[in-house]
Amino acid sequence: MTTKIDTALNEEHRLVTPPTPWEDVPMEKWNDWRWQLSHRLNTVEDFSPILNLTEDEIAGLSAPGAFRVDVTPYYASLMDPDDPQCPIRRQVMPLGQELVSFDAQMVDSLAEDQHSPVPGLVHRYPDRVLMMTTTQCASYCRFCTRSRIVGDPAENFGSHDYERQIAYIEANPQIRDVLLSGGDPLILPAKILDNLLTRLNDISHVEIVRLNTKVPMFLPQRITDELVDMLRRHQPLWIHLNINHAKEMAPDVVQAVAKLADAGFPLGSQSVLMAGINDCPNIILDMVHTLVRNRVRPYYLYQCDLVQGAGHFRTPVAKGIEIMEALRGHTSGYAIPTYVIDAPGGGGKVPILPNYLMSMSEDKVVVRNYEGFISTYTQADEYESHDPETCEACQARQRENKQQGVAGLLAGKKRTIEPRSWQQTHERSQD
Repeated sequence: MTTKIDTALNEEHRLVTPPTPWEDVPMEKWNDWRWQLSHRLNTVEDFSPILNLTEDEIAGLSAPGAFRVDVTPYYASLMDPDDPQCPIRRQVMPLGQELVSFDAQMVDSLAEDQHSPVPGLVHRYPDRVLMMTTTQCASYCRFCTRSRIVGDPAENFGSHDYERQIAYIEANPQIRDVLLSGGDPLILPAKILDNLLTRLNDISHVEIVRLNTKVPMFLPQRITDELVDMLRRHQPLWIHLNINHAKEMAPDVVQAVAKLADAGFPLGSQSVLMAGINDCPNIILDMVHTLVRNRVRPYYLYQCDLVQGAGHFRTPVAKGIEIMEALRGHTSGYAIPTYVIDAPGGGGKVPILPNYLMSMSEDKVVVRNYEGFISTYTQADEYESHDPETCEACQARQRENKQQGVAGLLAGKKRTIEPRSWQQTHERSQD
């Protein structure tokens, strides 16, 4: 059976020889992911033969002590050599603007280190943890949230760190979901990744494992049949891609993504909203349609973090609201990501939406749709309220989960949530 994806691949121009300036490289080497990694570009001299570099790019490439630069030849071959605003180029090419500070910038904008009970493990939410498996990537996104450690081999994680991370997960039965991230876990040797997945699958209370990766976009050659076969042994395994523009879905990437989808992995994509790259409702619409055609569910659209070096990528939050307004009702619901701000200081992801709820009384709710059509929903006259005190599921969750937040207030378990030192601040001396 021939699918639309197969037809598109057949119609696309397929490489017979590698692109300039790699035309002398045998195709066997070009398609070898190890060759790609060992021939990454990172200096002015490396990029000059393929790009007409701007002064800002030269400044970024020449800056001492700046965030690491590495770009696979494959990803570099997708760049427009004459357009410094090329969305592929902008994501990985450093600029002198990275050295410009901005108000509220932070080194660790999500306070991950504060939520790290053991090195490399972030436990922010009650039932899930993020496990940093490496600090290395195939290429380095210039807007990286973890630029404080990513790309630095001196900050890498190894077997000792994995043991401590896994021991923590084993000791905390409320953890049901583990996200492998980094860096990029698909950069790890297959044997190490296989062992980590095996260890996690052996923990009875871990229900799912997720991989967060940009390797299929930076290094599609890495998605080999052998790698996919190894990953298939560890179901249920979810894979999150990081796609920010439809142009990243080049034929080799489409093929790599199809391999993962055909192997049965649920695929999602996390995108970052960035000035000059995808801050346009129609660019985002084109991107999400491209994703769903390739069996990738748009998952999150992130407001750019307050991370040091990424100030020039930031947009107003109003731009994100505008984009969400242009998606809801204009495309399928499963093609619409959740727009979030990952709250600075470690608050986690906060969904941001246009206001569709206009007003409410005891018996009516007034809502509007994407066209501005205003309607009234009549609430139930008789409703026997759910009783959490007699609900076995609620009682079990109450015993397991001490980190209930606002849901705990609604369930009547607490009356207040107090900021740190709130009681001390409001103490009044009688003197």
